[in-house]
Amino acid sequence: MKKKDLKKMLSNLPKHPNILGRHRLFNSAVLILLVKKEGEYHILFQKRAANISQGGDICFPGGGFEKEHDKNFKQTALRETKEELGIKKKDIKIVGQLDTMVAPIGAVVEVFVGVIKKKTLKTMKIDKSEVEKTILIPLSFFKKNKAVEYTLRSEVKPYHINEKGEKEIYFPVEELNLPKFYHEPWGNKRHKVWVYKYKNNVIWGMTSIILLDFLNKY
Repeated sequence: MKKKDLKKMLSNLPKHPNILGRHRLFNSAVLILLVKKEGEYHILFQKRAANISQGGDICFPGGGFEKEHDKNFKQTALRETKEELGIKKKDIKIVGQLDTMVAPIGAVVEVFVGVIKKKTLKTMKIDKSEVEKTILIPLSFFKKNKAVEYTLRSEVKPYHINEKGEKEIYFPVEELNLPKFYHEPWGNKRHKVWVYKYKNNVIWGMTSIILLDFLNKY
């Protein structure tokens, strides 16, 4: 490499480092909505409709970034909240943002915090094709009831035996002459899962991780 090539390479380094390979991941944004009711702040959750992906899960309003509609991730969070719950942008006051979350499933989540007035709850128009119902949970519940912690184990599998008993190769470890260690499932990585139970509702997964981060702020 010549000096001029190195200079060109260095000039192309990012001015503001971001997330490596972000364009290959699912980029999304969610909104933690706070509403004061009976003298106490509550978080507005929603239960996903049964017929969509992750159906039945409890989550925050939000969804995927759409470059044709969104100039930034804040707009994504506001647009998705409008589409899912019918809460208009003018009724939401964005008060902050949490750290970016990179999930093992290949998703990047930008998390915003907003405040709405109690009267806004009466004008919500839930899109039943996406949301089964909304759930209001007081912040005090999460302070009094700690999450239950579980541990899951994940493995990387270079192949799969299908229903016909045939071996489907995902990654040709033998052909690449990689060490024997990689010829069978490897990793055995353990990761934590936190679960909250509120009445008959279970909050877990990415939602509980985001929630924990938010609760640790106060």
